[in-house]
Amino acid sequence: MMQGFLHEEGSIGVFLLVTVVLGGGGAALAGRAIALTWRPWWQIVAYALLLACAVRFIHYALFDGTLLSLHYYIVDAVVCLGLGFIGFRTARVAQMLTQYRWINRPNGPLRWRRNAP
Repeated sequence: MMQGFLHEEGSIGVFLLVTVVLGGGGAALAGRAIALTWRPWWQIVAYALLLACAVRFIHYALFDGTLLSLHYYIVDAVVCLGLGFIGFRTARVAQMLTQYRWINRPNGPLRWRRNAP
């Protein structure tokens, strides 16, 4: 069931290696870089969609996957977008807690809150 939905190769290991580790890891680092340079969150979308094209090409070139498949491109893009936003958010929380520690306090790994006056 999941083999046809998430990946087209015979092994889920290829999907995990190429899409999650390489593509998702690159997207998380791109999201972190966007946050560290104080750029807006919507720039992650453009970088993640380009990275999903590269992930689709790696599947095609190395593992005989389909290059122009909208379904698998969307799966790759969702993974890249999700991990890109997580990388962005963790870096932004660290920035807000480091730069503005007198105003903010941690409220979980992906959030911060204002100190009580």
